[in-house]
Amino acid sequence: MNSSKYAITFACFNQVEYTKKCINSMIKHGLDLSRLVVVDNASTDETVSYLETLPLGVLILNRSNLGCGVAWNQGALALQAEWTVVMNNDVIVSDKWIENLIEAAEKHHLKVISPAMIEGELDYDFEQFSTEASIRMQSVMRFGERHAVCLAVHQTVWQEVGYFQPIPKLLGYEDTMFFHELAKAKVATGMTGSSWLHHFGSITQTAMKQERGLSQKDGLANRYNYRLLQQSWLTRKINKIRRINQSKMWRSRELEQFKMSIYGSRLGGQFIWK
Repeated sequence: MNSSKYAITFACFNQVEYTKKCINSMIKHGLDLSRLVVVDNASTDETVSYLETLPLGVLILNRSNLGCGVAWNQGALALQAEWTVVMNNDVIVSDKWIENLIEAAEKHHLKVISPAMIEGELDYDFEQFSTEASIRMQSVMRFGERHAVCLAVHQTVWQEVGYFQPIPKLLGYEDTMFFHELAKAKVATGMTGSSWLHHFGSITQTAMKQERGLSQKDGLANRYNYRLLQQSWLTRKINKIRRINQSKMWRSRELEQFKMSIYGSRLGGQFIWK
């Protein structure tokens, strides 16, 4: 795949060790770093000095923490391509992850697509696992699914739906707002089993909670952000039930056929399929 077909962007705030793990995994699997845009939201650790040593396509250094929505927009606009991969920095990618991701989207005529994912501790051989899983699960597609840890967005979506809400105070609610707009516009989305990543889990949000003196049980975003969706309590309840039931159906079908699913976590050295 021609690398000019896509651009990749992520925002970061401290947690430099996870950013290193992410970028090192990209380098290991042959990614041209000139296709990567990193937006730093005023890190106070060694993140900036590390990023300045890399041949990135674009490095954006914000003077304050502008939040995910602003940073994602900055990244998407700084290096425009047919496909923009917006992702977290607390992930490790696998072999041919981006090629398989985009090829699956084009095969199924999707405009937004996310890879399969394992969350939690990296206490297993992800390289071997992802190689075998991408082959075994390559035909699996959860139509209508997507997640904010990583999503490839086709350029037509920016024109039809727009970008992320550039409101710093949303503090992590930007993805919900974006997915809400995708649903209203009936944009075709999916999650594929042909591309895998490991997600350590909400590392940046943990850092932001620490900065604000919040416990990990506290919510980072305003508890009333849901009002921005302009949906009644009943509508939100029905939609939540539908999502839960749909996830159960996907999981059941995948476990029956493959003895695994395309979304899981690690707990006690075991895979928990979701």
